[in-house]
Amino acid sequence: MWNSSLTTRFLFFTGKGGVGKTSLACATAVGLARTGKRVLIVSTDPASNLDEVFGVQLGAVPAPIAEAPGLWGANLDPVEAARRYRERAVAPYRGILPDAALRSIEEQFSGACTVEIAAFDEFAALLGNPDATREFDHVVFDTAPTGHTLRLLSLPAAWTDFVETNTGGTSCLGPLAALQGQRQLYASALDALREGGRTTLVLVARPDHASLREADRARSELEALGVHNLRLLVNGVLEAGTSTDPVAQAMVNRGTTALAEMPVALARLPTELLPLLPQNVVGLTAICRLLERETDALPLDERAGDCPATTSFAELVSQLAEQPSGVVMTMGKGGVGKTTVAAAIARALAAKGRRVLLTTTDPAAHVAAAAGAPLADLEVQRIDPVVEVAAYRAEVMETAGAELDDAGRAVLDEDLRSPCTEEIAVFRAFARTVDQAEDRIVVLDTAPTGHTLLLLDAAEAFHREVARTRATVPDSVRRLLPRLRDPAFTRILIVTLAEPTPVHEAGRLQDDLRRAGIEPYTWVINQSLLLAHPSDGVLRARAAAELPLFAEVARLALAPPVALAWQTATADVA
Repeated sequence: MWNSSLTTRFLFFTGKGGVGKTSLACATAVGLARTGKRVLIVSTDPASNLDEVFGVQLGAVPAPIAEAPGLWGANLDPVEAARRYRERAVAPYRGILPDAALRSIEEQFSGACTVEIAAFDEFAALLGNPDATREFDHVVFDTAPTGHTLRLLSLPAAWTDFVETNTGGTSCLGPLAALQGQRQLYASALDALREGGRTTLVLVARPDHASLREADRARSELEALGVHNLRLLVNGVLEAGTSTDPVAQAMVNRGTTALAEMPVALARLPTELLPLLPQNVVGLTAICRLLERETDALPLDERAGDCPATTSFAELVSQLAEQPSGVVMTMGKGGVGKTTVAAAIARALAAKGRRVLLTTTDPAAHVAAAAGAPLADLEVQRIDPVVEVAAYRAEVMETAGAELDDAGRAVLDEDLRSPCTEEIAVFRAFARTVDQAEDRIVVLDTAPTGHTLLLLDAAEAFHREVARTRATVPDSVRRLLPRLRDPAFTRILIVTLAEPTPVHEAGRLQDDLRRAGIEPYTWVINQSLLLAHPSDGVLRARAAAELPLFAEVARLALAPPVALAWQTATADVA
């Protein structure tokens, strides 16, 4: 079994969305349980799919997984964690402070940052408190997509520093008393992450350049944090064989090239290559096949039915080009190809003579590389969190801080050093970018689902957040939600792969958008093997497994979805 070297008590699986973190975390947990160990697998991902893999409904309290003796599972729900966190912070003041003061404190806990620190509270309790997991021999963490995970892992240091140096008594999270009691727990969690004898961090990637670059970025930031016990698993490697299938040959060549050109520092890590399986890893049987590296294709279901009607990429571009301005947003689970689709749409619209701005709110996206060679009517930008935070802090200090004395400016400066500041600054930039769609088409490659929804939710809480620092609320922010809800101005494309987890996650995203009063324009099924018609056994089995997913997307989408074939050329969209 491939996971025999993963023996530390704490094991983390992290990487770019869609690389197979959950599958590998589940296989590792099952493999350890089979050796007679008591194992807990925990998801810290807001978009967790542990339930789907194991076919059980998991909550915050560890529950046994009946089909895998010795294994327990839990999902850390950020929303529920935030509710408990708020109540824990507010409860001591009930009956003491007037109702107006209590409401003021509760409002301070309404932002996205509270959700993140509350989820970290749950995470830190498992990692930093020995009593919380004493009954388990191993704790396996299926973590969120890389950008979110790195922020989560850096919180012990960031919040410890913030608590130690803040003298004003309040923060974007409300009274600091709520944080002071957690300081030792955060420090213990950070110690556990850094101690190689206790913790291993597994970077998961696919055999492609973007995924390996993302893994290397994670490696660099983790090592800067003092976390050095790292491993690399490259998942989904199609092994070279005797097949003459051009799709298989292209996939093998692409993977071989990406692995050969892997960043030098990443290549130094202990590395293992895992084969592409002929089926999706859903259910214990599939997990066992992954554990045993079984790559033989299962019998094909020839009764799967015909492929539902779909729309071509060219038809989609023609529809989008009918309007000379507005916003086009690609949304979906990390790793489904949002950046590639956004870049292809932007280039196609520019080729039709439309003035186009292509940009991203995803800190992990490589939108400039995806955009390719320059075009006359195509401008490419990226919202850089570092730049936006610096500009926002300077603006607040020059405006709200100008009226304060030295002590007041010091308190304001401390508050602007909190992790909430980045969320506000990036959100302002997002709103400012949408504002540019008055006279052009703005194509927005958005961040993975959970982060994007937090960004959209921030529109409702933005006034409260900026009021705390007395910053101004730009007109672009005031106009944002009405514009996102206007189907004549904003067209949202939900991007997915024809695989169970991305499709189901996209369905949940559509439900969330509708609750926010935002109706998606259409769905895009990206990188379809079914439409590429491979003859290789493994790829043919995976193609056949796409048929029921096409049918499910057709039921969920308002109009026939756009379907894009897996391309033998470098780009995913032609």
